[in-house]
Formats: sequence, structure tokens, C-alpha cells
Amino acid sequence: MTISARAAWGWAKAVVFAISLLPFLWIAWRTATNDLGANPVETLNRFTGDWTLRFLMIVLTVTPLRLITGRPEWLRLRRMLGLFAFFYASAHFLTWSLVDQQFVWSSILADIAKRPFITLGFSCLVLLVPLAVTSNAWSIRRLGGKRWRLLHRLVYAIAIGGVVHYFWLVKSDIREPLLYATILGLLYAVRLWAWWQRRRVLLMAVAQA
Repeated sequence: MTISARAAWGWAKAVVFAISLLPFLWIAWRTATNDLGANPVETLNRFTGDWTLRFLMIVLTVTPLRLITGRPEWLRLRRMLGLFAFFYASAHFLTWSLVDQQFVWSSILADIAKRPFITLGFSCLVLLVPLAVTSNAWSIRRLGGKRWRLLHRLVYAIAIGGVVHYFWLVKSDIREPLLYATILGLLYAVRLWAWWQRRRVLLMAVAQA
């Protein structure tokens, strides 16, 4: 990659960072101006939960973009987007535990234990922690590329868990979680297609050897 191309992608990362921060600034402004509607806690919970799922979808879109465009530079955005997914997931948990539960740990743990959708959501957050902690070059060197990639494949399970968490939360009106499930299915289909293409090429090469 040329110096000018690296500079362009550096600017792209700065722009993506600023855009990714906008939802947080928006909800912070609405909170400060008391503009969260009749049920502020539910508004905060839904807002941060929605943006957690959106960023998980965006993270999983990076590889299909690389495959479709043939531009590996897209991968330069993946770590930052993943950290934003963790950021909004943490905000989602803090909104629920601090605002809704007043940070009473006995009540928090009881809810996690007895309500399946909270159990699943909390489990997804816990699984996101090692991904966020290892989202740096030092961790890749320390773990080795193969183990690092294997660890970060947890994001596939986390995204599925996030969508199921949403399904269990809404119960009746499933239009939005169904939309996320459809998007997730398409993203996984692209990966499956790419895997099959690589396997087909490999099998053809073996057959011709």
C-alpha cells in the first residue's frame, strides 16, 4: 500500500470513529435534556441494545466487503468497530444494572439467574470481554495469528446470541429481531459461499495433481 493510500485509510478510520460515536453523543444529549420519553429506562435500554446489535452486524459486514471488493484494507476498520460493539454492549449492561437495578448486585444476579433473555445477554457481554481485551497487535503476537483468529470467531456465536436475546425480549412483535436475523443469515451465507469456493478450488487442485 502506498503512503497516500495509507493516509486515506487513516482518514477513513477517523471518520468512521466519529460516526460511530454519534449515537452515544445523541443519547447523552437526550438524557441531559430530559428527552427520553415516558419510560427513560426502557428508551436507554433499547437504544444501547439496538446499537450493540448494529455494530455486531457492521463488524460481520467487513469480511463480505473485503471478499466482494477485493480490498483487504477494509480489515483495518474491523478492530475499531468491534470495540464500539463492546462499548455499546457495556453501556447496555450499565443502563440496566445501574439505572434499572440501582446497582444492587443481589437483584442483578437474581435476574441473570432466573430470566433466560438476561442470562443470554449477559453471557454475550462476558464473551465480548476477551475479544475487546485482545483487539491489539500485542495480543496477536502473543497468542499467534491462528489462536487469535480462533478466539475472535466467538463473534459469530455472540451475534447469534444477541439476536436470540432480542427475540426473547420482545416476545410478540418480532419484526426488528427478524430483520437482524435475516441480515445475519445473509452475512453468514456470504462466508459459507466463500468457504465453499476456496474448498472447490482446493479439491480441483488436488484432483489435477
